Amino acid sequence: MQLPTVPELRIREVVRAVETYGLSSPELVGAAALATFALVASLWLVVRWIRRPMGARLKRALAKRDEIAVLMHPNPDPDAMACAIGVAHLAEAVGTDATLQFAGQIRHQENRAFRTVLDLELGQIDHVSELAAEDVVLVDHNTPRGFEGAERVEPYAVVDHHPGNGTGEQFTDQRTEYGACATIIAEYLEDVGGTPVGPDAENGSDGLVVPSEVATGLLYGIQSDTKQLTSGCTESEFQAAAFLYEGIDEDLLDRIANPQVSAEVLEVKSQAISGRDVRGSFAVSDVGRINNADAIPQAADELLQLEGVTAVVVFGRRDETVHLSGRSRDDRVHMGKALESVATDIPGASAGGHARMGGGQVPVEGAAYASGAEAAMWSQAELADDIFAALNGDV
Repeated sequence: MQLPTVPELRIREVVRAVETYGLSSPELVGAAALATFALVASLWLVVRWIRRPMGARLKRALAKRDEIAVLMHPNPDPDAMACAIGVAHLAEAVGTDATLQFAGQIRHQENRAFRTVLDLELGQIDHVSELAAEDVVLVDHNTPRGFEGAERVEPYAVVDHHPGNGTGEQFTDQRTEYGACATIIAEYLEDVGGTPVGPDAENGSDGLVVPSEVATGLLYGIQSDTKQLTSGCTESEFQAAAFLYEGIDEDLLDRIANPQVSAEVLEVKSQAISGRDVRGSFAVSDVGRINNADAIPQAADELLQLEGVTAVVVFGRRDETVHLSGRSRDDRVHMGKALESVATDIPGASAGGHARMGGGQVPVEGAAYASGAEAAMWSQAELADDIFAALNGDV
């Protein structure tokens, strides 16, 4: 393509004219140079602002509030608890008070050990009025659930690695490709110059120190959600583990990883195996009524070890809610989407997850309504056919 030409002045003539004008009006040239410098500096600051690390952005958002409630998902696991203590540490660094809260129970022996060994102060809530602050930061989930009035909560910030449409008013970071949410929090601490410090190390850092308990908790959160860095990992999980390494307390890690197992958990696992319904390579097991909802995912993990089984769902009823947990090593089955399809037409039900694992809760009253029966007459065994249909893609 031929470039257009300047008809009256050639380039050299233009340059000479500018030089001549500059010599006769040096004040204007200086002003123009100053304005150009200011414009470039402003553009540089804008670009730098836009490219701020996510950790710096969350830190700034936390600094705008005097207090926050860090809310974990119902029945929090080590990944959720690790994220909560990481956000709380970041909030403390900017003078913001943080209260860690959750709905449901902490009954899984691993979860209880995590809470006890790291000496965490976590508050349990049943109603929205029990939230410790107006501004709520969600970690490891993106939609409040599990307590009365949850639908009225508008999160201030959301940090998650699960699919979903929930967002925060001031901050949202959702990375569904990550294997653990604790990986994101570890990156935040590295973004703002944090230095993990071991239990016996001297603090020689002038910046943000990441205490051993926080570093150990975050690493365990990553390990627990990725099956010891063997499933669903990205490069970021390994980079986060390397960053946290200097602050790890191996004794705490061992105590969390090797807790005693309750008799009820072993009984639920046994019932899931002995009462399994196997159709093709899929297994579904109804373990009846339970006291410990955290026994359900453990039973699902156990059931998936059976030879010839590629996808499993275990469910059981605690009070007026049926808890479901699924595991898959079958590329045909996206477990999160399969369980979500089961819950879609049931009022009050919620479910979801990743390709390899998922979970959900189904209120008995909602399930009975969906099936056209009275709650007292509904049997949770009716869920089995719907689950098999979802696993087979017949939905």
